[in-house]
Amino acid sequence: MDNDLNLLSTRSGFNTALRHFKTVTGYVPEISEGINLADLVNESIAEGALQRYQVKSIVNSLLVDKLGYAYQSHNLENTIEDAKAITDTVAEWGNLHLVLAYYHPQTGLSVINPKKGSQWESILPLTRDELVVVYCGGITDETDKRLFTEAIGDFLSVLYGKKIKAKKEYLGEKREEAPVEEVQVMAPVRRVTPRYSVQVTNELFHNGNVEAWKKIVESYTTTYTDLEVLIWYDNERINDINALFKWGKVKHGGLIFFSVAGENVRGVSKLQRYLFEGASPRFEVFLRGGIGQVLDLF
Repeated sequence: MDNDLNLLSTRSGFNTALRHFKTVTGYVPEISEGINLADLVNESIAEGALQRYQVKSIVNSLLVDKLGYAYQSHNLENTIEDAKAITDTVAEWGNLHLVLAYYHPQTGLSVINPKKGSQWESILPLTRDELVVVYCGGITDETDKRLFTEAIGDFLSVLYGKKIKAKKEYLGEKREEAPVEEVQVMAPVRRVTPRYSVQVTNELFHNGNVEAWKKIVESYTTTYTDLEVLIWYDNERINDINALFKWGKVKHGGLIFFSVAGENVRGVSKLQRYLFEGASPRFEVFLRGGIGQVLDLF
């Protein structure tokens, strides 16, 4: 029992726990007003008010313990590369909240609202055999909880491209689940994604890795001219990627983070895969081509 409370034995630990509790309790009234927890969590991460390691405990304490959502763990039977048909179907389920938790081998736990196409972009493609957990609950307390397990089964069918006829109990009233997009219309701000981690698997993040990353980022921003790639290391914004190489700063096993800024964010999963390869011993594949030639990666 003593070990469980070690976090609270220091002022910084106590303050960290207190901020976490305030964040969790602050979500409760917003969920009761019909806002999806995934929308709240992702907005908080983008604003820097929440760290990704906090997400698992928030999901468990709120969706499972407090709100009684049904949930099901599932290892993907196929790779999911496109979510438009999924979003088009479940967006009509106005009487239900759905939250999809995805355990990515590099970035860790992400949660999305499957009714929002923009949130799928941050996790696609979902690779066969990887783990997801589907949570389902009601928009209001009056929703029949027996529907939740059935809806999860139907959602998994939709995930694999099957067409289903939604039960009328799923549909309810058409609702705006989260005010995030409305807020952007009222007071436009530039969207910044959560920070995604890339682990260095080369023995050292050396000059070759740096040049590979430059080529990858150049290809991305050339294809998506309205987007900007932000690089982070040790909680510091890196304006010059060369700084990651100086003095052997980043070694094998180290984590470099990136985020993408812009209104219509896309291609993030592919960018993360390429950056992972660029930080590995396989970086040389990105150094091919003539001087000044932009790689056609995206």
